[in-house]
Amino acid sequence: MDTSVTTTVDLLLRVTGGNPLLSYEQLAVVLDRTPKGLRTILCQDNELSRKLLPAKRRIGRRALFSVIDVARFIDESGA
Repeated sequence: MDTSVTTTVDLLLRVTGGNPLLSYEQLAVVLDRTPKGLRTILCQDNELSRKLLPAKRRIGRRALFSVIDVARFIDESGA
């Protein structure tokens, strides 16, 4: 029996190359959306934006998303 389990966090860390933060472009790929479409959705008041905006971190002018929070969102939504 194989005891290694790949979690959502592990998969997202592979996407980011080990970085604990996702860019808009990386998050768009994970959610199968365009970066522009993702930005538009997050500017509106809807269920997706209410769940993803708490994962958003600002570093200077860049907006990045926490891998752990995004993984939690994916796991809870069953996406």
